[in-house]
Amino acid sequence: MLQNRVVSIPETVIRFFSFFTILTNTLAAFYFTVQASHKKILSTPGSLTAIAVYISIVGLVYQIVLRPLWQPVGLQKWVDEMLHSVNPVLVIIYWFWFEERKKVHYQQIFSWLMYPLVYLVVILILGSFSGFYPYPFIHVTKIGWQQTGINAVGLLFVFAGMALLFVFLGKQFPIVKKESNH
Repeated sequence: MLQNRVVSIPETVIRFFSFFTILTNTLAAFYFTVQASHKKILSTPGSLTAIAVYISIVGLVYQIVLRPLWQPVGLQKWVDEMLHSVNPVLVIIYWFWFEERKKVHYQQIFSWLMYPLVYLVVILILGSFSGFYPYPFIHVTKIGWQQTGINAVGLLFVFAGMALLFVFLGKQFPIVKKESNH
């Protein structure tokens, strides 16, 4: 982005961090870094499920909506595949093996929806000043407020549906911890 930038470096940095993909992959990296350090931050049941939901949406939206819109090449293509395809699958696998899914509850979904809602509000505010919207389905100046609203509500339902699916699957396939004989 820095090499191909058309705006100032600070604006380029803001634009980079305005992508839900970047923020969500950063959140996942933070989660796994904390887990590797054996800290108790984000260790409550449901934290990993929320991250799995977010990163699943990253992968899903990219594969269905965004992949046809551009064809990255070289290093950009490799990074793109890692962020949108590989990382979501790895997080889902990790979720399946390590989340205490039996302790995750449907009521948690409401709090999980705050991240995408706050993201949307911040992006719409920033976009109103800069004219930059990171995704075509929320690009107010191109598609208008009505279509942006419809798309946002649709995405909210996708988030809620994905969260319901993860909690449901977690209840169907809970982790069974083996008792130690010590």
